Amino acid sequence: MAPTTDETILAPARRTLELEAEGLAALRRALDGPLGEALERAIAALRAATGRVIVTGMGKSGHVGRKIAATLASTGTPAHFVHPAEASHGDLGMIQEQDVVIALSWSGEAPELSDIVAYTRRFKVPLIAITARAGSALGKAADLPLILPTMPEACPNGLAPTTSTTMQMAMGDALAVSLLSLRGFSAQDFRQFHPGGKLGAQLRTARDLMHGGDTVPVVPETATLSRAIMEMTGKRFGITAVVDEAGRLTGVITDGDLRRAFEGGGFVEQPVSQVMTRHPRTIAPDVLAPQILAELNRSAITAVFVVEENRPVGVLHIHDLLRAGVA
Repeated sequence: MAPTTDETILAPARRTLELEAEGLAALRRALDGPLGEALERAIAALRAATGRVIVTGMGKSGHVGRKIAATLASTGTPAHFVHPAEASHGDLGMIQEQDVVIALSWSGEAPELSDIVAYTRRFKVPLIAITARAGSALGKAADLPLILPTMPEACPNGLAPTTSTTMQMAMGDALAVSLLSLRGFSAQDFRQFHPGGKLGAQLRTARDLMHGGDTVPVVPETATLSRAIMEMTGKRFGITAVVDEAGRLTGVITDGDLRRAFEGGGFVEQPVSQVMTRHPRTIAPDVLAPQILAELNRSAITAVFVVEENRPVGVLHIHDLLRAGVA
């Protein structure tokens, strides 16, 4: 009968995670030695490159390489993956002298890499190697070898790339994040490359989501509550801005303000300046959507005005954020 206990079923899973975590810990310790110095030089070379980063690798290292190239490209470092076999059949033309090549091979002996490595040597294209063997063909050919600590694979046969690919992936992330930080790559920069999906929604700003122009409910300070009610009901945000003669925001009228005014008598003829909430919560156009939602929740309000130079340029309702996928 097949094992059914938690111990027998999950033991390999636990051991896998333990070994991969040990690999990452060893990688971190190695940064305090020669690997750290080599990594610093590799980051400097990538930052100085005027072309693109070409990532290559075969087998599982190739799959890791595709992810590294994608991460670099999405964080401000132009990069793409070139398959080493395809490189031998014409794709070497994708590599220019101003580029930098990152080649991945745990053993450093993948024969499929030979043509692309030879090409970088012929045309003096800087070559960064991510490998575990300094004395390998790849390790010796590279201008900047990043020699990773040798760690056992999590595979019980010691064959399937597991710990090794985890360490390669982490090294790629270290390169990408270091370059991102050095270039001051901001959330606004990030947004340009991630317009879709959940991440795209998180990176949208008040300006992207707000209602502007004639849709913004606004009344002057001299208006009566009856006019404010017409503005609020006509534009359906449950709120209206109150502005002075120069168009500066001086307050807002909300449903709550209307209820309190009704209880005080003389309802519709009261001037809005006597009823409005002064110093209301506002946001700037460049505030990110998650921050806006957090502010609405924290202040227990459902709508907020977007202001520039203290003038209302837009309005945002909590439903706008939820429809955009911000949560």
